[in-house]
Amino acid sequence: MLDWLRRAPDEDPVIEIAGRQVPVLIRRLSNARRMTMRLAPDGSEIRISVPRWTRTEDALAFARAKRSWLAIQIEALPEAHPLADGTTIAFRGDALILRHDAAYPRRPVPDDGLLLVGGPESSLPARLKRWLETEGRTLLEQDLAHYCAVAGQPVPPLALSSAKRRWGSCAPDGSIRINWRLIMAPDSVRRSVVAHEVVHLVHFDHSPAFHAFLAEIFEDSVPAANRWLKEKGRTLYLPFG
Repeated sequence: MLDWLRRAPDEDPVIEIAGRQVPVLIRRLSNARRMTMRLAPDGSEIRISVPRWTRTEDALAFARAKRSWLAIQIEALPEAHPLADGTTIAFRGDALILRHDAAYPRRPVPDDGLLLVGGPESSLPARLKRWLETEGRTLLEQDLAHYCAVAGQPVPPLALSSAKRRWGSCAPDGSIRINWRLIMAPDSVRRSVVAHEVVHLVHFDHSPAFHAFLAEIFEDSVPAANRWLKEKGRTLYLPFG
């Protein structure tokens, strides 16, 4: 799977949207026949895919012509709230209310719709993120082992990703990276991403054979999981960025 081509941050072109200077990332594809555009899940950048021969200025003009649409997308971004007692955090698709008390254990403990955690309030974000990453790794390793067994493939190395552009990736050497934020999504959504990347061990493309095999090894609805990520994936970037 291809990555977005990046330059140094200060070299990225920017356009003004709703009073914000938003970087534009342009990906040139040999098989693209038209320009397509989307906003990054956290609103941090505009991503445009274009045919390889497209001029940068043409891509920027395309983005400027869509300013109204982009402004609507930015306005619709979920609002971040500081992590503190009473705020809500997602875990495996459930909304848990954060309860902070110095008497609670420093390591977060889910408890009937609550997430109990002690320790100093100043370190809450860092400790919650570490806990989510640890929980995510445990479940993702289980998911990976399961789908590799179903697909008849050896279990490759797994790395947690903090990417803001993709939920998972499979490298040519077979190593797999999965976004740790998926621990906050429903289980079926997280598992769909792992299954997707495992299928790339067999079909390193998105051919009909790839999609057929994915539908064969994934026990739930791939379209439903994709729809959830499209509609709600941005919320997984809050409040950790």
